[in-house]
Amino acid sequence: MTAGTSSRGAPSMKDVALHAGVSLGTVSNVINRPQMVSERTRLRVQAAIDELGFVRNESARQLRGGGSRTLAYVVLDTSNPFFTDVARGVQDAADDAGLAVYLCNSGEDTAREGFYLDLLEQQRVEGVLITPVDASDPRITALAARGTPVVVVDRGAGPGRCSVAVNDVLGGDLAVTHLLETGHRRIAFVGGPRAIGQVADRISGAELAVERAGEGELTILETAALNVAEGRRAGERLAGLPAARRPTAAFCANDLLALGLLQQMVRLGLRVPDDLAIVGYDDIDFAEAAAVPLTSVSQPRQLLGRTAAELLLAESRDGDRHEHQQLVFAPELVVRASTRLRPT
Repeated sequence: MTAGTSSRGAPSMKDVALHAGVSLGTVSNVINRPQMVSERTRLRVQAAIDELGFVRNESARQLRGGGSRTLAYVVLDTSNPFFTDVARGVQDAADDAGLAVYLCNSGEDTAREGFYLDLLEQQRVEGVLITPVDASDPRITALAARGTPVVVVDRGAGPGRCSVAVNDVLGGDLAVTHLLETGHRRIAFVGGPRAIGQVADRISGAELAVERAGEGELTILETAALNVAEGRRAGERLAGLPAARRPTAAFCANDLLALGLLQQMVRLGLRVPDDLAIVGYDDIDFAEAAAVPLTSVSQPRQLLGRTAAELLLAESRDGDRHEHQQLVFAPELVVRASTRLRPT
């Protein structure tokens, strides 16, 4: 063991002070305020740091200072590429600010989400971005009330909190209007649970499009989750309907459902779009790369993440002077081979 090094393992600031023959305060100044120390002393302390292999305990320093150089994003489902794209935008903004990002996956589980919120508050993160299971969860409000900035991502929020979202009613309208314009009259909406805010809004938009057109029929096929497996199950249900009643088109609440539905149609020998036209939502990279490239409602995923993180950092910086913003972006329809004009 090097002389002057603690037997506990990792050397401490006290070990550095003893090794360099200076006070603990001098070591602290060399690390945090080097301009206050003479060059000769600074070089001696730095030599001791190098010889002992001292590494500053950043976590302890942050806790003593009442904050950290990290922010967190509590994600609804990391298996969905939509959220990983949003997280990239968060990371871009964090990189610009010199911060690290904790990524936490709630898995659509309110208990796990609550655990993460408690843990992140204990870690004294700079702030929390969250795509919540339930945007009205009182634990989110309580966290903000105790002084941790919170921004809601991919959900609307009230005037007391910042949020970034996409106009999902408009997105549902765009999708079904496109299907109506390409000649479809029996249309299925595939998605769920309906309790999820985005699902409900996309259904509302789909219903609005049918109502405005004055023709057409919308059948709701609610799913238990928003994943590929549920898309395949929805495909089985659709294929089992009598041909005279079977929808000729499906609007899916996200691209994972649409990809599962497309897979099932291919397995059953049904053609897309001839037997069933399909529109997804999110426009993830896999949508364009599918066997039949998917028409999809595109969301500005990375922009959502970056904007949310910038709002969070502004709130952390401005404190009580911060003015909350609820930003809503417009989606766009990207038309590909999974939909095309039906012959009249």
